[in-house]
Amino acid sequence: MGTKPDISLEACTYSHVLEIISNKWTALAIYAMETGPIRYGEMMRRIEGISQKMLTQTLKQLERNGIVNRKLTPSVPPTTEYSLTPLGESLLPLMTALKLWAEDHLDSVKQARMHYDNLKP
Repeated sequence: MGTKPDISLEACTYSHVLEIISNKWTALAIYAMETGPIRYGEMMRRIEGISQKMLTQTLKQLERNGIVNRKLTPSVPPTTEYSLTPLGESLLPLMTALKLWAEDHLDSVKQARMHYDNLKP
């Protein structure tokens, strides 16, 4: 008989947070807002490769989770601006640390992948 798992996806608060921030588009959207409010169109231009549908879904999820504020300005045409909430801003030091880790270690990860792939039959 095996032992019972001691890491529960339901009980682990860490896994719940990872669901919110671990998507690559989520991280890039947060990076786009790290210097302050940004309009939707500007964010689309800044995040390479993101579709309008994916950006909209990502921002809605971030807003739902209390990470992002959405401000609609009734003008012609209407403008929508996004900014980090205080909760979202509290993620910035962690996201910055992850960004720095990636900059420092991406070459090592790439080398490890190449080494691993070359060992595979």
